[in-house]
Amino acid sequence: MFTLGVSALKRTHMTQKVFLNALANGQADVIQELLDLMNSMNLPYCVIGDLAVNAYVEPVVSLDLEVVIAAEPLAEFVHAAESKFTVKRFEHSVSLESAKSALRMQLQIDSRYQSFLANASLKNILGYEMMVAALEDVLQGKVWAALDPLRRKSKRQKDLADILRLVESYPHLRERLPEAIQQLL
Repeated sequence: MFTLGVSALKRTHMTQKVFLNALANGQADVIQELLDLMNSMNLPYCVIGDLAVNAYVEPVVSLDLEVVIAAEPLAEFVHAAESKFTVKRFEHSVSLESAKSALRMQLQIDSRYQSFLANASLKNILGYEMMVAALEDVLQGKVWAALDPLRRKSKRQKDLADILRLVESYPHLRERLPEAIQQLL
């Protein structure tokens, strides 16, 4: 894993946003485009997954941006997103892609995540101001992902590493882990 040393970026005068976009071969700032679109629609949303973990512990590079949006305006948002992104619909998610970036953006539409919206707060992740799921909700999402037997084993191992990173920084979270996860850690 490559951790993102903030002090190293400062020495090179590279901002975290520029760094992330460079890693994603970004010809455009698609994260900001997505945030601007959600904000212009006054859409309740929160970041979950890898980038949300980065809001609470030392950042690790990820090209995955997972977002939960309010269920009711989903169709309207997806329609608006089609003007900026290639949209692919799946059973529990909607993928947003751009030819201008290797960043993988995903809207999580599994109803279990809707409650995360109520406790989200504004945080800075790699130079972006965005709504992020609460620490306990980020952990819960990672637990669901790590226990999902349909998920690739390599992805589940990454989820376990993220869970461990969270628990090491916030030891009180260990009591929230199901026995199956505690045994793996």
